Amino acid sequence: MEPTIGRTVHYLLSHEDVNQITRRRTNGGSIAERMKREPPAWPVGAQAHIGNPVSAGIAVPLIITAVWPNEFGEGVPGVNGQALLDGNDVLWVTSVKEGTIPGTWAWPPRV
Repeated sequence: MEPTIGRTVHYLLSHEDVNQITRRRTNGGSIAERMKREPPAWPVGAQAHIGNPVSAGIAVPLIITAVWPNEFGEGVPGVNGQALLDGNDVLWVTSVKEGTIPGTWAWPPRV
């Protein structure tokens, strides 16, 4: 099968992905504490990134948004996409290839 725009594949989060996701996420308690400060340290109406914990190697759905047909060599495509996280946020990943290690994508198993 060929990766194409709009297909959903599995993406294995890398250590760098986990650091990026964790750095920008917060929780309700932390927001409440910051809102109590004078002046508030959280802008009223700001969007918070909240979600369940992530770790390197876990698979998340990735919707392919771009395909680079020969990015990693003749016939070895790279893809960009939106990784859907278990929370209210997503992660944009770029130039990833098919594989079985963190930081790569794979076709979902047939069930």
